Amino acid sequence: MGPDKTPARIAGMFDAIAPRYDLLNRVLSAGLDSRWRTRAVEALQLSNGARVLDVCTGTADLAIATVRGVPGASVVGVDFAGAMLRLGLAKVTSLGIGRSVALVRGDATRIPVGSASCDAATIAFGIRNVSEPERALAEIARVLRPGGRLAILEFGQPSLPGLRSLYAWYFRRVLPAVGRLISKHNSAYSYLPESVGAFPPPAEFSRMIARQGFSDVEAVPLTLGIVYLYIAQKS
Repeated sequence: MGPDKTPARIAGMFDAIAPRYDLLNRVLSAGLDSRWRTRAVEALQLSNGARVLDVCTGTADLAIATVRGVPGASVVGVDFAGAMLRLGLAKVTSLGIGRSVALVRGDATRIPVGSASCDAATIAFGIRNVSEPERALAEIARVLRPGGRLAILEFGQPSLPGLRSLYAWYFRRVLPAVGRLISKHNSAYSYLPESVGAFPPPAEFSRMIARQGFSDVEAVPLTLGIVYLYIAQKS
């Protein structure tokens, strides 16, 4: 049995940690999270003015990175955690990009966006939190135009044995303790390593992506495999 991923529980958990979410991302990734998002945007190879769907958008960091990295781009960010979206909206408004980023409350398995309406789609560290990831991938395929690009960032596990052991210790011992200290939430940062451990390995997840109507699927390790960037194209 993997961790409980019922939508109400996951949304409630992220609502609870929303005020410290961005800070914890920076601290726990040693500032690398921004670099990972930049790589994802670059992998999309977007033309100016592209329309992008960002699923599990959270506080809209990837949506903001997309608008900053692609001239004229517009992003629809979807998430079911209201507190996360409110923080994302505040960031978007303060940056003066409200006309380029629209944030919508919705479920990844029932995306409130029209079919074949987007040039690309992104997910940053959210697909492992979806109770039915294949349904979410099928929904993304529905929303993308033919030839549309997909970029997914998700945690992985380093392949080098020594580094893998060290990272496992950090992930299961240090990260939950720091997460609890900063977020004041008892279980959210214990859920994180549990959910990563239960997530399919790169080859298996790549096959899952391909089964939902995508081709040319690549799994690119970043930072020695701590994170994987999955890139694909709608067939």
